[in-house]
Amino acid sequence: MTVSAQPSSWTVRPLNAHDVDRLLHVQTICYGDDFLESREVFAQRLECPHQCSIGVVRAGEQTLSAYLAAYWSSPGKITPLDGVFTPPATATQVLYLHDMSVLPQLAGQGVARHLVQHLFAHARQRRLQHAALVSVQGSRAYWERQGFSVCPVMDEQQSMHLKTYGDGALYMTATL
Repeated sequence: MTVSAQPSSWTVRPLNAHDVDRLLHVQTICYGDDFLESREVFAQRLECPHQCSIGVVRAGEQTLSAYLAAYWSSPGKITPLDGVFTPPATATQVLYLHDMSVLPQLAGQGVARHLVQHLFAHARQRRLQHAALVSVQGSRAYWERQGFSVCPVMDEQQSMHLKTYGDGALYMTATL
């Protein structure tokens, strides 16, 4: 994955296991207690070969200020809240955006959109045509502006995974 930069005040880079503590700090500030995931699960995610998570560091700093946890997946597959990124059963066909958090200090700077667009470009380089995610906390309109639309979940197990995110959670997909 190519590291890219947007405004000179921040840089996008791949995440690794050394980022777990800071990632959890950002997650706590952004989500509160409702959507926290365990350190062990995030450490496992960042070590799995099909993850493509990225983060933002501000100029002159090494600490993470935003991240987008993502991985290569299969159509219709939903990772439950605090669940591991299991490898796709078939060839990778989908970019799955699992979790995005941006510290309030970076709000309004286009960081979230840039993280999404960065991974979309990476997925297109891999010749993927689809992305998916679970929308939580009333974020449907945001994701619709990014090209996603609600997709019904027909598989019982995947529906159970979706329910781990609470009322109002929606499975959404986009064409890249």
